[in-house]
Amino acid sequence: MKARTLTLTLGLQLACLAPAFAGECVVHTTRTACPGMEAESYSKCDGKQSCDSSKEAPSAALCTSLAKKACDNNRFEITRYKRVTASYDGAPLNDGKDFCVDRIDAFPFMKKEVCK
Repeated sequence: MKARTLTLTLGLQLACLAPAFAGECVVHTTRTACPGMEAESYSKCDGKQSCDSSKEAPSAALCTSLAKKACDNNRFEITRYKRVTASYDGAPLNDGKDFCVDRIDAFPFMKKEVCK
């Protein structure tokens, strides 16, 4: 019984410490709007072309996943392209390169003058 109580106590203490090991994940997004759609495209950044979102993440791998997820786009006729970079605890991920560069599926109008 004492061993079970001790194990449970240690487990709860470790669970309380787990958030202390999380690092800061900062995802930086810059949008390129379709012509005439700047206000709507930039609305997710409070009207600015670029913004950062910050979350706690337990690892750089999870932060990388969050950055890749930020590349998703279903507003094809609003946002032509997004450039997404990320850092974990101040260190750039993916060597500071754009996570969306190979996401042609998310940005079909990326290299066209109009978004149609």
